[in-house]
Amino acid sequence: MSEPRLKYGQLAPESLAKMRELEHYLNTGTGFETSLRELVRLRVSVMNGCEYCVTLHTSELKKAGETDERIAEVVEWRNSDLYTKRERAALAWAEALTNIQDGHAPDVLYDAVRAQFSDVETVNLTLVITTINAWNRISIALGSHSHRNAGVKS
Repeated sequence: MSEPRLKYGQLAPESLAKMRELEHYLNTGTGFETSLRELVRLRVSVMNGCEYCVTLHTSELKKAGETDERIAEVVEWRNSDLYTKRERAALAWAEALTNIQDGHAPDVLYDAVRAQFSDVETVNLTLVITTINAWNRISIALGSHSHRNAGVKS
């Protein structure tokens, strides 16, 4: 493992502490199943090419009892019958918010999320997605992980 570009944890501890507080809430206060939350984090991390985060969230899924098959198929979840409607809506929303360069998330995907999640859950799911995107970008930009030179491709 190479040295980090910046020791961001030491340079901005208060900022990262606030992110960790949000992360703690998202892990413990939303009522989401661990597998749902971690599948979303894994899919976003694969899309962003954050090798460190892919490893981390794969490990979290295994600790939660997730099968190797479901973990492996998260990249091609649309072609798999292993995911529930709720998981599919969350994964589609995660992809839409990660690929937000068009300036909007399609209404059809929002409607699918709303059919599976309450108002509060929709907000919290969106926070799970945006937070993992932030962690991916921090890790890729400033971290010490090998994805700086060779990423995981979606």
